[in-house]
Order: sequence, then structure tokens, then C-alpha cells
Amino acid sequence: MSQVTRQTKQDEPTRVKRRGLFLFTIALGVLLNPLNSSLIAVAMTRFQHVFHVSFTTASWLISSYYLASAIAQPIMGRLADLLGRKRLFLIGLVLVAGSCILAPFSPSFAWLIVFRLIQSFGSGAVYPAGMGIVQHVITERQSQALAILAVFSSGAAAFGPSIGGIAMHYFDWQGIFWVNFPFTIASFLFAIWVLPSDRRSRRTTNAPTTDANRSRSVIQQMDIPGILLFTVGIVAALLFLLSLTGHIRWWALPLSVLGFAAFSWREQRTRHPFLSFNLFRQNLPLTGVLVQFTVVNIIFYSVFFGMPTYLQEVRLFDTQQTGLLMLCIAGFSVITSPITGRWVAKSGSRPPLILAGCLMVTGSLLYLTLHGHSPVWWLVIVLSVMGLSNGFNNVGLQTALFRVSPKEIISTASGLFQMARYMGTILSTILLGFLFGPHLSTANLHTLGIVLVAMGCLVIFMSWRLPRTS
Repeated sequence: MSQVTRQTKQDEPTRVKRRGLFLFTIALGVLLNPLNSSLIAVAMTRFQHVFHVSFTTASWLISSYYLASAIAQPIMGRLADLLGRKRLFLIGLVLVAGSCILAPFSPSFAWLIVFRLIQSFGSGAVYPAGMGIVQHVITERQSQALAILAVFSSGAAAFGPSIGGIAMHYFDWQGIFWVNFPFTIASFLFAIWVLPSDRRSRRTTNAPTTDANRSRSVIQQMDIPGILLFTVGIVAALLFLLSLTGHIRWWALPLSVLGFAAFSWREQRTRHPFLSFNLFRQNLPLTGVLVQFTVVNIIFYSVFFGMPTYLQEVRLFDTQQTGLLMLCIAGFSVITSPITGRWVAKSGSRPPLILAGCLMVTGSLLYLTLHGHSPVWWLVIVLSVMGLSNGFNNVGLQTALFRVSPKEIISTASGLFQMARYMGTILSTILLGFLFGPHLSTANLHTLGIVLVAMGCLVIFMSWRLPRTS
């Protein structure tokens, strides 16, 4: 055995440990966004009592978080590509920690919303920055690495309500924010030590203030006017869509059209566009992945939000029974994620994504078998089928995104990927508002199943259209 071979084998355990610690560091940061989007659900009633607000008003703690996340992700991804991914990863963790320090001392509900928005922007910076670092550092067995991160993210979303319930039991509603500190502090300390430094150009210039020039360049490349127009367009569009099930905000529709029209005009003429339309035209696989992820999340969150409502209002299950049944969805996604990582490494993203689409169609068809007295074991089977698909989708589509995105914009692409998730989430609530109406029944659930079958077939078609190398 040569000396080089012997040295390589001796270094292998060190590389494995280093890789594991690296992924653990990223995972602790990445889980913050899904964790905080789910654990707050158990505190809504408490917020109503403490701040003397209605449920509709209190629900803005959830809606504003999703809305801010949808906007923040691509912006923070762009900033990570320009400013440095490690730097933005650390800044995001600081924002999350700062918001969680201040939120428990909010003097009013409006201030609580503000701190919640800061938390959203902080966690929204961590995800695209972290995924950009992973794409550059992990070059071997990348799909397995993504599977590990998916386990943390899915687990955080799945067990968020349980963690939130325990935190509230001991620390009241303030515990909803304090529970972030162990994850935030550990990720920050490990990140300083483990994550590679940002590589920045060191070219000398005649300018006396290099840092000032660099900051000015970053601001110019961020395309602030474009970001503002994009924000106006997407906020107005979401306000219009969210109002369709109640008092319609008609003024938001023309505002959205004008915002997006001005944004399109701006992006085609500026030197450094925030979102280059040529990127989407020239990279149709990337566009397809983002559209597919949006549809996947419409299906998933229609089940994740709709089934608990059905179980409690129609089947009269209590919150504990409902929570245990819903673990079938999130729990199976945690189990299938590592399996998907190994499968994608061997066969690419297409096979597991096609299987995920088939499981979505099957689970949606099984909705039609449910009735007012369906046994619990059958409910478990129906929900488990839908849960199995989630792990295949998360890892498969994240891997496909990495393989169709240019390296220099991977953080921006990851931000758009997360924006697609939140757009799907918001659209699912609109769909549920249309289909469930004021009086929920099993017939409404059957109608939802038919709609989800059609969307599942669309997912299968889009999966089949993916490049074989993705």
C-alpha cells in the first residue's frame, strides 16, 4: 500500500467528522424558518387574550411571517451572492436572536408584528446563504447532504407545535421566542469556526476608501428600485388573492399589475437587474423546478392546513388527537428524506419525484373514500401516503435546483426556491377558503381531493419533463 493511499485512509475519518459538523452547523440555522412558522400555531389563543385582539388580527402573526418570507428569500439570496454567504448567514442569525430578545417585551401587538417580521427576515437570510455555502463546499454525495438538511427542516416543522406547547407550559407565550436561542447560539458559534471564509476580490484600486467603494457597488448591484417594485407587485397581488374569500380588495389588483409592469420594464433596462428575465428564459429547467415546487406546496399545505380543520370541526377530534394524526404527514417525510438522498445520488431526481407525484395522486384519491365515520387506522393510512411524498419532493427538488442553477447565483436561486414554497403556502390557504366555505363537510373534503388529484397529475408531468441529469 502506497504512502499516499495510507494517508488518504487516515484522513478519511477527519473529513467525515468535518463534513458532519459542517452540515450540523448549517442545519441548526436552516431549521429556524420552518420551526418558527409552525410552533407559533399553539400560541394563537394566548396572543388573543394577552393583547386583546381577535383571531383574525392575531392570525397576522402567521400571514405576515409567510408574506415577509416570500419577499425576503430572493432578496437575501441576491445579497448573499454579492456580500458573502458566511457573512449573511451570521447576520441572519443575529437578526433572529435580536428579535427573540425583544419580542417577549413587546408593549403592543403592533410591536410584536414588527419583531416577528425581523425574525422572518433573519431566518430568510440564513436559508439561501446556508444553501449557497452547501452547494459550493459539498461537491460529493450532495443529495445525501441535502437529505440530512431536509430531515432537520421537516423535523422542525413537524415537531414545532409540540416544542411550542412545552415552551408555553413553562415560560408562557414568551417561550415561543426564547426557544430559538439554543439553535441560534450554537449555529452562530459553530459557523464562525466551521464555515469557510467568503472569498472576495482583493484587487487594489486607486480609490482611497476601498470598503466604501465596495459597499456602493453592492448597493448598485442590489437594484433597490427593482426590489421595491417587486415588493409592491407581490404584496398587492397577495392582498388581492387573500381577500377573494371575503371583502375583496379590488384596488390591489391594478396596483399589482402596475407594480409588476414597472418591475418588468426596469429589469430589462438596468445594468444589474434584481431578477433577470433572461435567466428564466435561458434556463427553463430552473423555471420548471420553481413552478413545480410551488404546485407541490399548494398540495402539501392544503393537506397540512385543511385536514386538521376537518378533523376538529367535522370529526370532532380534540387538538391532541389531531396533532398525533398530523404527525403521520411530517413524520413520514422525515423518514423518506435520507432514503431519497441515496436514491437521487444513484438515479437523479426524476424517479423519486415521479413517485412523489404518484403518491400525491393516490393520497388525494383516497380522500374520496373518507366519510363521517372513517376509522382512525384508515385516516392514518391516508395521511401517511401524503406524508411519504413530502420527503421525496423536498430532497428531489432541492437537488434538481442545485444541478440546474449556475453556481454564481445559487443563493439567489435558493431564495427563489423558498419564495416558491411560501407562495404555495399562501395559495393553499386561498384554495381552502374557496372550497371549505363557512360550513365544512366531508363533501368539501372530497372536492379538495379532486382538485389535488389534478395538481398531482401536473406534478408527475413536470417531473417527467426534468432533464435526466438533474
